[in-house]
Amino acid sequence: MVEAKIWTLYMVRCANNTLYTGIALDVNKRFAEHVAAGPRSAKYLRGKGPLALVYTELVGDKSAATRREMAVKKMTKAVKEVMVNGWQKKAALLPLENENA
Repeated sequence: MVEAKIWTLYMVRCANNTLYTGIALDVNKRFAEHVAAGPRSAKYLRGKGPLALVYTELVGDKSAATRREMAVKKMTKAVKEVMVNGWQKKAALLPLENENA
């Protein structure tokens, strides 16, 4: 049985307060590439650090992720900020990974 790959939409906040939207299979790895500002990082993000990962959303297959990415990129900054603020409030309610350790 082939394991399905789940794509994630993510948003990164730059030092100048702009939001960059992208998709990835492994968001942590992709964000590390952006922070490293190497050849695999998005050109838009180079020199705009420090960067902060401020939003993630599990989407599904690559086709669905690409459609969602395009839809989010067409949104106004105000709408994106509502998404980010809602996500951060939900994340604050989640227990810490090592809370019971």
